[in-house]
Amino acid sequence: PMLKAMICVDDGPAEDGSMGPVNSIPYNDFLSQASGTARTRPQGDEIYMLYTGGTTGMPKGVMYPIDGFTEFFMRGFPPMIGLDPFENADEFAPAARRMVDANSAVVAMSGPPLMHGTGCWLGLMFPHMLGGTAVLLENRGFKPEEVWSTVERDRISQIIIVGDAFAKPLLRALETEPDRWDTSSLKLMISSGAMFTTGVKRGLIDHVPDLAIADILGSTEGGMGQSIMTKDTPASETAKFTLLPVAKVLLPDGSREVVPGSGEVGMVAQGGMVPLGYYKDPEKSAKTFKEVDGKRYAFIGDMATVEADGTINLLGRGSNCINTGGEKVFPEEVEEALKLHPAVEDALVFGLEDERFGNRVAGVVSIEKGGTADADEVLEATRKLLASYKLPKELLVVPVVPRAPNGKADYKTAKALMTDS
Repeated sequence: PMLKAMICVDDGPAEDGSMGPVNSIPYNDFLSQASGTARTRPQGDEIYMLYTGGTTGMPKGVMYPIDGFTEFFMRGFPPMIGLDPFENADEFAPAARRMVDANSAVVAMSGPPLMHGTGCWLGLMFPHMLGGTAVLLENRGFKPEEVWSTVERDRISQIIIVGDAFAKPLLRALETEPDRWDTSSLKLMISSGAMFTTGVKRGLIDHVPDLAIADILGSTEGGMGQSIMTKDTPASETAKFTLLPVAKVLLPDGSREVVPGSGEVGMVAQGGMVPLGYYKDPEKSAKTFKEVDGKRYAFIGDMATVEADGTINLLGRGSNCINTGGEKVFPEEVEEALKLHPAVEDALVFGLEDERFGNRVAGVVSIEKGGTADADEVLEATRKLLASYKLPKELLVVPVVPRAPNGKADYKTAKALMTDS
């Protein structure tokens, strides 16, 4: 009832033939009637807000101070394309001019919708800040053939994806038709928000040898760690990340940092550019954004251990953790093990209520096109990789593992598939 206007950008009819929401204003009509407005000068209290994807609940509006958000772009993104961090915003325009004149401006494309923070920030905002180009896909669904054709046609240099849900179909397309596309322009693939397994990364690099893959541990609330893989990078574990200097891994009570190499499980805390809070939700803001030793941190819920060399091993989101008979099982670890079976395309793992154990581990998997494995075969192979209490007690093979359009896991629908089967 409080919605005053809805502006619709025409990107073609939907599958049912409709052209947009009822009573919406076509963008071109709105633009033709706009009279423009005088340029305003920043007052210092402006807020930038982006909504979360709602992976673990209702979407929340994450509020950043615009000055801090600008600094985040200045310092964090130039190094991703080989530039030094910018000290002030005045450096953007000269850098953009140099890159355009040298025909080296970034041409970026986002696989997920632009409502995804990584897709919006790295696939649209950052390239535009440096005089680059943002290329948009035309299909309403993710089609790997379209992606590779667009890479070739528009000479894409940077592509944004969300983990295996995007990477596996892209790899499968290259394996099926290895000589179809010219991918030589592609230099950087950035993923965030979902598991990106080492074997899939390596497979993509085998087909695109000059590709660097940046796997970012983060969320709409900020970044915490990253791992970089190139053709010269030694093989590493999927969930292993280098912690950013502004991040820590603290014990659940926040009393101290976990001891590297101890096996202690802690919460990943992101410092540096920390959001002001969630829009109109002071309770969740207080739970997520806290002060530790006088500094503000964001506690998104990611749990991890710290290796002796200082790298972190991401276990998963604490809110998804399954307590089964007193043992804690992180779904992401089990999902990765299931996906190591050569016939498994995708997997999600969750807890179901159990009279004896409180919760039992269950999951759904989808099978690669042409694959023939059934649930028992997948479980038998996975048994060799996990402790027995982590192995799903129930596993359902489904045509497609449910995910949101941005590639994030849809655990609610996955659980419903299991309970309705």
